[in-house]
Amino acid sequence: MSRIRVLTGITTTGTPHLGNYVGAIRPAISASLDPQVDAFFFLADYHALIKCDEPARIHRSRLEIAATWLAAGLQPERVHFYRQSDIPEIPELTWLLTCVASKGLLNRAHAYKAAVDANVAAGEDPDAGISLGLFSYPVLMAADILMFNAHRVPVGRDQIQHIEMARDIGARFNHLFGGGKALFTLPEAVIEDSVATLPGLDGRKMSKSYDNTIPLFAGGPAALKDAVARVVTDSRAPGEPKQPEGNALALIFEAFASTGEAAGYRDDLRAGLGWGDAKQRLVARIERDIGPMRERYESFMASPQRLEEILQAGAARARDIARPLLEQLREAVGLRRFLAPPAASTGAPVGKAALPVFKQYREPDGRFRFKLQEAAGEVLLVSPGFESPKDCGRALAELRDLVGAPLAERLAELDPSADARRVDIALRTLLSLSAERQG
Repeated sequence: MSRIRVLTGITTTGTPHLGNYVGAIRPAISASLDPQVDAFFFLADYHALIKCDEPARIHRSRLEIAATWLAAGLQPERVHFYRQSDIPEIPELTWLLTCVASKGLLNRAHAYKAAVDANVAAGEDPDAGISLGLFSYPVLMAADILMFNAHRVPVGRDQIQHIEMARDIGARFNHLFGGGKALFTLPEAVIEDSVATLPGLDGRKMSKSYDNTIPLFAGGPAALKDAVARVVTDSRAPGEPKQPEGNALALIFEAFASTGEAAGYRDDLRAGLGWGDAKQRLVARIERDIGPMRERYESFMASPQRLEEILQAGAARARDIARPLLEQLREAVGLRRFLAPPAASTGAPVGKAALPVFKQYREPDGRFRFKLQEAAGEVLLVSPGFESPKDCGRALAELRDLVGAPLAERLAELDPSADARRVDIALRTLLSLSAERQG
């Protein structure tokens, strides 16, 4: 059974809050522990530039969010954990997707429409203050997802449209350039209905945009207690029955509690539990889960170099996946290298003359290499560099003298970036040359 790729990220414009943890971080980390899941977690710092022009804030937020993921239990050796900006293939893919994304599709994006509506309501030009970054935000998000061919993307309900747009853009690219082959996997949104929209202090969805968040770690227990104390409730006094359905305190409590604990909390509210006592119980229940994590968070915040090393290692692993796919996409759209002109077709069967050939050459840095090149010009394998043409020739001769398993192993070492098809062609070519020399 093939592994399922799950991808999620958080924009680095603020301090992580309970909504981030419950709605994205916790379910994503839980999913990453499944042996059938190949998980990708990233800091969406390019997205942050759309919303924020404060460099210090973005830098601080990246640090806080990285520390949060790890403190919450993310195991970086099991997943791909990276900053968006450390993967240069993502902005290049964004441009490829921009060239196939319809403007009509982007016109319907919720964030863009909301900005236009706000301008119109204020009597401004519809596009006043709207950057191209905001308008094309869904394309960058599509690149985040399609770059790693994610199958599932955990999102809040308000983000479903972005996943649908990623599917539309990926499907159009497949249609235009796939040649009958699916270059991109079309992702699916994954939503946990019970936690997708955790309420904030004012009852609306908890969001930095609404300034109604409850901090996850920042400020310690005192900040958590202060924020919960500001959750809006009604005027019912202690002893009066209260309605737990739709109540912000009850909904937040349920996001952390077991089924039995949640039922008891609701029953006590109906029985007249005072709002002050209800808030204290909520703080205690959250702290039971968050307290141990906060200590780990503070340790990471005090060791930014440790975070940097983890993220760089994660980016290297992610790029091992991104580079080959981008090379394939560049080939698909026609951004190919200029090599030998394609051989004219004679209609004759492919025979000995069609075999790839080995060529020795000198690089601009003075080192010598050999490569295996098809008649049509495609380079199949490239050797490491040698100090002299004699060393290069000797290595090629030794390669031709190998047979069987030693030859296959040497080919894999020769050019680790070559795919299985190219290695297979090289193997058959060398075996043919070896047989010819022995004959």
